[in-house]
Amino acid sequence: MLKPSKSQFIYSLSPPVNVTIREVKANSAVVSWDIPEGDPVIGFAITQQKKDVRMLRFIQEVNTTTRSCALWDLEEETDYIVHVQSISMSGTSPLSEPLRFRTPKEAETQASKSEDEVTMEEVGQTTQLRAGELIIIVVVLIMWAGVIALFCRQYDIIKDNEPNNNKDKAKNSSECSTPEHPTGGLLRSKV
Repeated sequence: MLKPSKSQFIYSLSPPVNVTIREVKANSAVVSWDIPEGDPVIGFAITQQKKDVRMLRFIQEVNTTTRSCALWDLEEETDYIVHVQSISMSGTSPLSEPLRFRTPKEAETQASKSEDEVTMEEVGQTTQLRAGELIIIVVVLIMWAGVIALFCRQYDIIKDNEPNNNKDKAKNSSECSTPEHPTGGLLRSKV
């Protein structure tokens, strides 16, 4: 009998272990896993399937050491089955054990959150909203300051010109008028 050489052995990659689902929401979830020690893994492939439906979603990531993946665009109140495979330079591992989970209703997700609990998404949106509001307020204040400055400038110009014109008109008419004849001129009376 011939002994096979080292190059004739096909390295068998083990499937991922401890596959779990966490952060299950109505429209998303996160699948995470571990790999057995010593496996030369360069990436992962995740298959996601609705229970009792033949269509699969296949997610593949290479050149990564990540041990989790977000599942998105899920339907609420739906059963899903997930498998994870390891990818190496020589091929892929067998599928992990199937993991079944169910997404909750959107209302259940909201109800399970306590009043004091704040998610990072909400904090980010609030911060972004406040920054946007702050920018709008600053722009409006600058515009109002500009309008007020222009008004004051125009008012000073009008004020400076207006009283001078009235004084000049008052002088001219008062020089030529008398109380009997406010429009000006003296009439000689015939005696």
